[in-house]
Amino acid sequence: MAAETSRPRHALRERKTFAAFTPNAVEPDNFLKMQLESYRWFCEAGLAELFQEISPIVDYAGNLELQFLDHYLDTPKHTEVTARDRNATFEAPIRSAVRLINKKTNEVKEQEVYLGEFPVMTGRGTFIINGVERVVVSQLIRSPGVFFTSQFARGRYWYGAKIIPNRGAWLELECALDGAIYVRIDRKRKVAVTSLLRALGVEAGAMKELFVAVDVDPEERYMETTLQKDVAHNAAEGLKEVYRRLRPGDMATVDNARQMIHDMFFRLDRYDFGRVGRYRMNQRLGMTVPLDAEHRTFRLDDLVAVLREVINLNVKQVTADDIDHLGNRRVRPVGELIQNKFRVGLARMERIAKDRMSTLDLARVTPAQLINARPIIAAVKEFFTSSQLSQFMDQTNPLSEVEHKRRLSAMGPGGLDRHRAGFEVRDVHRSHYGRICPIQTPEGPNIGLVGHMAIFSRVNEYGFLETPYRKVTAGRVTGEIKYLDAYQEEQHVIAQAEHELASDGGFKRERVEVRRHGVFAEVGPEEVDYMDVSPQQIMSIGAGLIPFIEHDDAQRALMGSNMQRQAVPPVVPQAPRVGTGLEARAAYDSGQTVVAAAAGKVAEVDAQHITIVGGDEEKHVFRLQNFQRSNQSTAMTQRPLVELSQEVAAGDLIADGAATDQGELALGQNLLVAFIPWYGGNFEDAIVLSEQVVERDLFTSVHIEDFTVDVRDTKLGPEVITRDIPNVSEEKLRNLGSDGIVRVGAEVHSGDILVGKVTNKGETDLTSEERLLRAIFGEKAKDVKDTSLYLAHGEVGKVVSVKMFSRDEGDKLPSGVL
Repeated sequence: MAAETSRPRHALRERKTFAAFTPNAVEPDNFLKMQLESYRWFCEAGLAELFQEISPIVDYAGNLELQFLDHYLDTPKHTEVTARDRNATFEAPIRSAVRLINKKTNEVKEQEVYLGEFPVMTGRGTFIINGVERVVVSQLIRSPGVFFTSQFARGRYWYGAKIIPNRGAWLELECALDGAIYVRIDRKRKVAVTSLLRALGVEAGAMKELFVAVDVDPEERYMETTLQKDVAHNAAEGLKEVYRRLRPGDMATVDNARQMIHDMFFRLDRYDFGRVGRYRMNQRLGMTVPLDAEHRTFRLDDLVAVLREVINLNVKQVTADDIDHLGNRRVRPVGELIQNKFRVGLARMERIAKDRMSTLDLARVTPAQLINARPIIAAVKEFFTSSQLSQFMDQTNPLSEVEHKRRLSAMGPGGLDRHRAGFEVRDVHRSHYGRICPIQTPEGPNIGLVGHMAIFSRVNEYGFLETPYRKVTAGRVTGEIKYLDAYQEEQHVIAQAEHELASDGGFKRERVEVRRHGVFAEVGPEEVDYMDVSPQQIMSIGAGLIPFIEHDDAQRALMGSNMQRQAVPPVVPQAPRVGTGLEARAAYDSGQTVVAAAAGKVAEVDAQHITIVGGDEEKHVFRLQNFQRSNQSTAMTQRPLVELSQEVAAGDLIADGAATDQGELALGQNLLVAFIPWYGGNFEDAIVLSEQVVERDLFTSVHIEDFTVDVRDTKLGPEVITRDIPNVSEEKLRNLGSDGIVRVGAEVHSGDILVGKVTNKGETDLTSEERLLRAIFGEKAKDVKDTSLYLAHGEVGKVVSVKMFSRDEGDKLPSGVL
């Protein structure tokens, strides 16, 4: 077999490709693109949307009006490195220009107001919260819009519908066994759908006209049956009937009912489909309603169109919608999750501002006095520290980092519960093809509820997953690439990437294996619309790194892709001899390797930093990580790959990271494996290792542990860090410096002192000898007890870093700690 030699971008080693067909037709997007772009959207458009929603704030009497003008994120107080070192949050203040208008005097006051601190995303798609890197996992939830259901009874299907807004009351239509159609508003008692139509101003005669084209079943006349069952006979009775179902016990009047229905369905702050919901309504019902704010509330036309489709489905008995289809499920990425939490904080702030407008002096009040940032700060802090979707980042190796950021969870607020989720929602679905990996998912109770994005998939502006295809015109594959969502894909005939092509792009075989409407078939080349871009298209990065995965059992492949994420970085990483071509890309997008930002010459290089001087004499300094502790206690160390005076181009690899080798992912070692019995030593899953493997430290890894000691101010006086510890031998003190703190580089074993500390003992009755000593030596003879930090039993290692935090230096410490 012929082999092609090439060097992957951002890697230094050449690779031979033995692929039997053309390489990928398109390069996958940056693996962190969804996280980075979603956060950027929130900063640029998401925040503006929120301020537009609440602006202007008008007090209850209508005397004051508060308008939000331009807002911006200020520069962060700390750098990423400082935030990590000081256990602080990498955040920036949000400020907004606010205008206060006094309606009585027409006086206008403008002021810049502080709205709290907001966590800033790093270039690797993470947040540093209290010194710890965290990831906000994207949520896979049911999309707002319309969804048609069915149930089987009396030898046929009976169809209904659910109209689900982004915010507001659900409408559930159901067809009874006698053919009458009822509606349930906000999960309350059901009412005949004709009552709701009457309440919305449709007369009985007009109703029949609206549905005459679809209500054609000779045995079941759905609208006629519903009108017969309807207790209301005109608009006023329709209004009262709906009101009684929603507010049983309240006095039902026409005015009350009309006001309630208006507030429930036609006010944007109470009922909002959102752009996504309106897009799905248009897509499913063949409508062309604009997606702007004016058209995002409920419309009579929506109810009529849904009702027509319900009757049509009942007449034709065709398949209802599939709830697990990815056309009905959308991704809620980090920007949208933060926006929803920020909205809660802003709503609380709005209430407080309205209350203050009523109590403060109108003549003297300023915008800053009205706005309280605490609810916003509390809402944001609560989300990042305690939300189910804000997770401690898996930093075991670069692959685990990337895959954590591409994870999709069906759980979380508004999502599923692992204890109640059934088999259907966990199953692999045909619409997952090229969007969600069918292999990689947890093995425990979360199986199927947590997935990973496929290599080439991306999230479109409405939150639906898309995958790329090559356009096929008149039986010839073109270079045009088009991204399709799950519903669009089912309208086309799509060929697999493995088909051999002639030089002109035509298929070599007379019959082509394709997917049509989600089902496999064989067709002629002229019937094909699109072709896959790569055989790896269906898999996630973790599964795509397994060579010859097509020969693996699916369950073993699942275990393999999960176990790769548990590989701790070896001291000397080795890139695999046999790879899949994804190794360099996965390492680069993880952010663990260092790449030259601009072309130039290496002026300085050591284990701490690399300095490159560009053509314009501008210096670019790259700080390297050295023995940095990861969230999983593995050592993250970067190693320079360039030499002094070496010329580098922009984008060239200049330093390796943990578990990377020459810019490629290196999660293990290349070993010679023999499949032979060895006197029972390798019974079942046991492995016999060569002594050389241990001697050469091939699988040795460095782990870093933190040991912390607090110096407190006690009732008997402050504790003291010192080398002078009572009743301790000099042998135990050998590694301590003059300040009582262990030296960097010292080798310590269990029982060794890391930080010498003494605490004053309580006063006791003194003997005459002790009183004499106290009189001679003064306070020094006071009793102290040893409260030093000792290395725990079983621990051994070298000290790589010592950090001291003090209130005097501005560090935030718990109360009582000096």
